[in-house]
Amino acid sequence: MASNTQEAAHGGGSAMPQLDFSTFGNQIFWLAVALVVIYLILSRVALPRIAAVLAERQGTITNDLAAAEDLKAKAVEAENAYNKALADARAEAQRIAAEARAEIQADLNEAIAKADAQIADKAAESEKAIAEIKAGALESVKTVANDTAEALVAALGGKADAKAISAAVDERMKG
Repeated sequence: MASNTQEAAHGGGSAMPQLDFSTFGNQIFWLAVALVVIYLILSRVALPRIAAVLAERQGTITNDLAAAEDLKAKAVEAENAYNKALADARAEAQRIAAEARAEIQADLNEAIAKADAQIADKAAESEKAIAEIKAGALESVKTVANDTAEALVAALGGKADAKAISAAVDERMKG
């Protein structure tokens, strides 16, 4: 009996009204109404907004991918232009270096020819000076030899004949 009083105090015969078979029809009706209302709200309001956001994101992604492809193509073009400019600059540098080398070589050849001419002139002058010194030295040796021979002949007590002494010194100097 105590359990009947508790049931009456709580408002019904069963402890869980949603499991009461007498109210199932009513519960199913309101469940169907709630699901239809939720479906209509989602299909008319929320899902179009979500679809619009997804479409906008897809459009942004597509545009970004297209822009990335364009930028990639531009980067490839820029890299090719850079490589061509670098190759042109290297070729120009090699051409300038070759011209500079040729110019320096021409200047060097000119300086060498000038130096060779100066050396040849100096050598000719030196040979001429040496020949003059040698001729002067031979003449001095000849004079000293003649004087020495006359002095020796006179010291030995003979009479010095200048022509004979000169002929003897000339003979000796020849070889």
